[in-house]
This record gives sequence, structure tokens and C-alpha cells, in this order.
Amino acid sequence: MKAEPQAAAEASSGLAVDQTRALSPAASLFHSLSDPARLAILRHLAAGEHRVVDLTAHLGLAQSTVSAHLACLRDCGLVTSRPQGRASMFSLTTEPHLMELLGAAERLLAETGDAVDLCPTYGSAAGRRPGGH
Repeated sequence: MKAEPQAAAEASSGLAVDQTRALSPAASLFHSLSDPARLAILRHLAAGEHRVVDLTAHLGLAQSTVSAHLACLRDCGLVTSRPQGRASMFSLTTEPHLMELLGAAERLLAETGDAVDLCPTYGSAAGRRPGGH
């Protein structure tokens, strides 16, 4: 009789693993959006194509930093580039869907106030606190 509860627990555990595996791409997407500089880059690209030098000037970041963030966003399929002379022009790959997602995030933030920013694990002060992740 003990085999039935154990089998049910194993089946339930297998479902949890499958659900976690199925959510992995969504978690990767949100991780790609988790850096303020990457979000700022996406906002600038929502207005149209930009070169790295343009984004560097707009954001006040080092060229290497902007290039690294653009590489991350490109690897995640969120931006694309095309050559123009010696430079590359960067643009959003799925602008309507990305803007919809970012708009939903802004609405959620408006509903929750500062709760996310005050989160001891992921909030803005988390890295400065002992034990912050």
C-alpha cells in the first residue's frame, strides 16, 4: 500500500520538474530584462534604430558596456543589427510584443508601488545589504 503514495509523489515531482523546465525560457527572458541599462537601451531602440555610439551618448555608458548589453539582447533575440558602413544599426526584433510586455510591467509597478524596489532580495538596495543576492 505504501507504493501508491510514493508513486503519486514521484509523479507529482515529475510534473513539477516539467513545469519548471517549461518556464525556463520565460525566466531567461525576464533575466535578460533585469538590468536597468538593458531596459534603457530597449527604450531608446523603441524610438528607432541606433548605433552603439548613439546609445553610448544617450546613456552615458562606456562603449564596451553598451556593446556587451546589446550582445546579450541580440543573443536573447530581442534586438537585431544590420551593417551600415563601418557601424551597425541596432533595432528591436519584436517591437509590438516587447512594448506590450514593458507596458504591462509599468502598469504592474504602478499597482504595486515601491514593493518590488524595496524587496530585500531583488530591490535596488539588495546588493548593498549583507546577504543580498
